[in-house]
Amino acid sequence: MTGPTESPTGSPSGGPQSEAPRPGRWLALTVLVLAVLLVAIDATVLGLATPFLSEDLRPSGTQLLWIGDIYSFVIAGLLVSMGSLGDRIGRKKLLLTGSVAFGAVSVLNAYATSPEMMIVARALLGVAGATLMPSTLALIRNIFHDPKERSFAIGIWGAMASAGAAVGPVVGGFLLQHFWWGSVFLINLPVMAVLVLVGIKLLPESRDPSPGPWDLPSVALSMIGIVAVVFAIKEGAANGLHWYVLLAAAVGALALVWFVRRQLTLPSPLLDMRLFHHRGFSGAVLADLLTILGLSGLVFFLSQFLQLVQGRDPLEAGLAELPAAVGAVTAGLLAGRVARRYSVRSVVAGGLGAIGLSLAVLVWLQADTAYPILGAVLLLVGVGAGFSFTVTADVILSSVPKEQAGAASAVSETAYELGAALGIALLGSVVTGVYSDFATPEGVPAAAATEAHESLGGAVEVAADLPADTGGALLASAQDAFVDGLQIASGVGAVVLLATAVAAWFLLRGQRLEGGGH
Repeated sequence: MTGPTESPTGSPSGGPQSEAPRPGRWLALTVLVLAVLLVAIDATVLGLATPFLSEDLRPSGTQLLWIGDIYSFVIAGLLVSMGSLGDRIGRKKLLLTGSVAFGAVSVLNAYATSPEMMIVARALLGVAGATLMPSTLALIRNIFHDPKERSFAIGIWGAMASAGAAVGPVVGGFLLQHFWWGSVFLINLPVMAVLVLVGIKLLPESRDPSPGPWDLPSVALSMIGIVAVVFAIKEGAANGLHWYVLLAAAVGALALVWFVRRQLTLPSPLLDMRLFHHRGFSGAVLADLLTILGLSGLVFFLSQFLQLVQGRDPLEAGLAELPAAVGAVTAGLLAGRVARRYSVRSVVAGGLGAIGLSLAVLVWLQADTAYPILGAVLLLVGVGAGFSFTVTADVILSSVPKEQAGAASAVSETAYELGAALGIALLGSVVTGVYSDFATPEGVPAAAATEAHESLGGAVEVAADLPADTGGALLASAQDAFVDGLQIASGVGAVVLLATAVAAWFLLRGQRLEGGGH
């Protein structure tokens, strides 16, 4: 595996040209982070638009779930395949093609006229999104030859991903207060136009010089396996272990086993399974997956808490979450330097421990918890995530020859998507389970009670149509139950994060960033 004494090509003897700094590399980085920012914003902005979209398109409950989920399903299923495709045809070519497609499909999303059209448009947006993330990280691996510069560049990349996730609700809240719901998709167009026009000039092309063919059966197996597993997790958590959930889980597991076996026999595999023999690579991927698993429940339900329990409007709720972005951006920019000064495992484990302790504080969350406490918790979560994610991304890229940077980046992103699906499903089922058992006050009609027990949003709508006393009692009972569920989910997330911190301390033992000195 690539070590500090080897050249950036992953071989012990790279030419001097490969060591020379690339002119315009920082301008090229600004193009790459634009793509990351946009994909991160797009993943979070739909949640705010859902009530407006529902009113206009009138989707059924199942269709609404698919509108929300299909984007992440498709991205998760295609990341490994697209990372490998970029290694083969050229990462710049894949990034720019995907960017044009992302812009075009955004228009289709904005002007969808039926739930079915919206589901198809979101799926196509997922296909385009899957081309962007692995390409950006892989290009950073090839543009920045100096390890310290590359660490800083990865820090900026990670900071923009974190900032996008936090800025999404702010941008979405602003647009939804002034325009119609389709505007949250049309903001993609000017950003993608800049990305393509500047990217053509500034981005260098890079690919694996001897990649072998792109194996279509492997593409199909990875897509089927990941989508089926993610679907089974989400559906099982929401509706229980029905026969179709178990069938999806079995099909997904079988496809993934078959995928792994096929990769081990192919002369030019879609994903080189030997990457996982590197303890640093495996440890970093596992840390990413479990961290997102523990965090995603908090991110998913905190927006609802701020709006439906504490009564903030969408823009105010988005602004309230900004300390997480501030912490993530600041820590991300410092992470490489700190990891070289101390050690990789201390920075990653310390960051994960900070997130775990922050989640533990939320076990005492109340409906009237003052914002300074929430703001401090979010800031600490952001700092912990900025340190850990930036350093694990650096470890993952440094562990492989740069020809395989696309595939390695895709594994990192797939861990992120799977962690998010698992976290929302598992922690979501905790919150939903606790919430659905709340006591219905006297005088609430049966139909209204049923709707209120479905979701906190449903309870808010039902309470508004009831007499003031009855509606107030129903809403208070529902909000208390939601907060109880959020407390338990935070406790579970804290245990997961603290256990992951301990695992990272051992798995990343002896791991160093390139250019770390002594």
